[in-house]
Amino acid sequence: MTENLFYFLASLTLLCALMVVISKNPVHSVIFLIVTFFTISGHYILLNAQFLAAVNIIVYAGAIMVLFLFVIMFLNLGKNERDVKTSTLTKIAGTIAGGLLFVVMIAALKDAAIAPAVGPFNSQIGMVESLGKVLFTQYLLPFELASILFLVAMVGAVMLGKKEAGERHF
Repeated sequence: MTENLFYFLASLTLLCALMVVISKNPVHSVIFLIVTFFTISGHYILLNAQFLAAVNIIVYAGAIMVLFLFVIMFLNLGKNERDVKTSTLTKIAGTIAGGLLFVVMIAALKDAAIAPAVGPFNSQIGMVESLGKVLFTQYLLPFELASILFLVAMVGAVMLGKKEAGERHF
């Protein structure tokens, strides 16, 4: 059952990722990217990493995709960019670059071996409770430093985006 679900999610992930690249409409491309993120979250759930699945859905499928859709709507790419013709040289260069990337991937994975799992199996390894215990005991200082960094970044973004009283935007 789990193996069939994995193969279904893997094929759906690859199909949607391919459709992100092939799709001519940018809004359709973003929708395929959202489906790709959801299927990757399904893979995380199969790997017993529920926290990563939830973070992937919240951050990527939620916030990042909303940002992408707003940028596409503001740029109005749906109507003007359909008439753009790509030259033959561009198509040849893209095909060569993709082929070289494929050759490099095959060369890198040629000698890769799957190592067996070492140690006893722990079913609680990807759960939120065990992650929280490690995060707030062993990694407390880096966690707090990262939160201070995010707070400073948010304050800086608000200050940069703040409109001055006499300033005019056209």
